[in-house]
Amino acid sequence: MVENRENIVIIPTYNEIENIEDILRAVVALEVHFDIMVVDDNSPDGTAQKVMELAEEFPNQIILEQRTEKSGLGTAYIHGFKKALALGYQYIFEMDADFSHNPKDLIRLYEACSKEGNDLAVGSRYIRGVNVVNWPMSRVLLSFFAGVYVRMITGMKIMDPTAGFKCFSRKVLETIDLDNIRFVGYAFQIEMKFKSWKRGFKIKEVPIIFTDRTKGESKMSHHIIKEAVFGVISMTINSWFSSSKK
Repeated sequence: MVENRENIVIIPTYNEIENIEDILRAVVALEVHFDIMVVDDNSPDGTAQKVMELAEEFPNQIILEQRTEKSGLGTAYIHGFKKALALGYQYIFEMDADFSHNPKDLIRLYEACSKEGNDLAVGSRYIRGVNVVNWPMSRVLLSFFAGVYVRMITGMKIMDPTAGFKCFSRKVLETIDLDNIRFVGYAFQIEMKFKSWKRGFKIKEVPIIFTDRTKGESKMSHHIIKEAVFGVISMTINSWFSSSKK
């Protein structure tokens, strides 16, 4: 089992055989040490088997968590969060497997928390203009105006509320009731930021360049978009009446 218990990157996967080896090797090669937990939802393409092979090569750095079915991005991260907290990690990261997030930016997120004293660092596509590569204009506009919509409804000032590249200090995840997280798609990313913001944690957006995947298939769907659109409203209204500890 892993020995260094400071940083762990959680990577949820479903059919990422084309990317998984390259992304894991890229993280392992960084000058700052990051352990990696892959949470695989029973990918039929052999993703988990490849992770197991790499875990044998890097036994003190790579962990595989296998789930029996495809249960959504949010539940995969919650599974990883709970495991990482139990193992004692201080900084817990979210990152995609498809290189849309540059592994080298993990260091900048880490330093935003460990050196600058922030509780949550968000890899932001929109804090300095629009930094997205290879997306069609329709997707850029959808993502950008989703941020406008979320800020208008919730009152958060975060420019990229749907971002999925983040570093949490453990006290944030210990404070949030992870069993009370409602959403499973991209609305999960909004909900985690919203609950962190409502509790007064210090949040910093770190500018990144987001590059769309070149291998594998996107997991975006109409259901995920619908959950985000209507979920933001219900989440905000519920927060007016619920305990701040949830």
